[in-house]
Amino acid sequence: MSVALLSVAGVALDALLGEPKRNHPLVAFGRFAERIEQRLNAAGRGWRSHGVTAWFIAVIPLTLIATLLSWLPFIGWLVEVLALYCALGLRSLGEHVEPVAEALRSDNLDEARRRVGYLVSRQTAELDSTEVARAATESVLENGSDAVFAAIFWFVVLGAPGVVLYRLSNTLDAMWGYRNERFERFGWAAAKIDDLLNYIPARLVALTYALLGNTRLALRCWRTQAPKWDSPNAGPVMAAGAGALGVELGGPAIYHGELHDRATLGDGVPADADSIDRGWQLVQRGVWLWLLILCLGTEFYA
Repeated sequence: MSVALLSVAGVALDALLGEPKRNHPLVAFGRFAERIEQRLNAAGRGWRSHGVTAWFIAVIPLTLIATLLSWLPFIGWLVEVLALYCALGLRSLGEHVEPVAEALRSDNLDEARRRVGYLVSRQTAELDSTEVARAATESVLENGSDAVFAAIFWFVVLGAPGVVLYRLSNTLDAMWGYRNERFERFGWAAAKIDDLLNYIPARLVALTYALLGNTRLALRCWRTQAPKWDSPNAGPVMAAGAGALGVELGGPAIYHGELHDRATLGDGVPADADSIDRGWQLVQRGVWLWLLILCLGTEFYA
């Protein structure tokens, strides 16, 4: 099967079934990663070398297994589709952000705060409606890149091994890639590897957002605002996304009790429930665009 058809099948399976409700492979992987971290980073004493070792133990064997399974005759294509399906979070992203927008429209700020707390790591208990909408819109744009587009990118490049390698690495970054006393040294490798794997996809996503929205503003925001953001990949994605939507994102936020004076992203109206919906629609249109390009490219080069 062509990579385009396999990609369409994986996205369709995600749209039809969503994330597995029980026995999700990434949940099991997370427990496995926790045990590795407990052994190699006990009491936060692990060094960078321990973090590198932990990353290899967690990621490489499973990537090799995915490689071998994808080579199996007759069912290798099914392994490829299932690998992409398990790595994608498109439907799940919508299921998490839409209730935030609905709560804001109903003027139920407490519910909106609770719901957005499932999406972001910042403190949400004292956010006003604009700040809740801003957090949710940022999450849509960034998670669209991490949990959807980057997974498709690595699947197209390397098939099942590529998407498994990427998704496991991204999960380890989410678990270990913190700049705090416990993970500053141990999580360094996980964070850097995730940055490397997301470098090209993030810029393709930023370009996608720009093409599907206010292109001129998106490109200007990407050029001028992304360098001010801490993350080398989230900066272009969210700056371009905010510009494409014509909405103002970023700004100060409290993480783990500490105020972070983040740069302002985008330009335009304050975030609201509509900006959440438009961000979600932007991600969906971007996925359709990527699949269309894959299909046309396959037909052209066939």
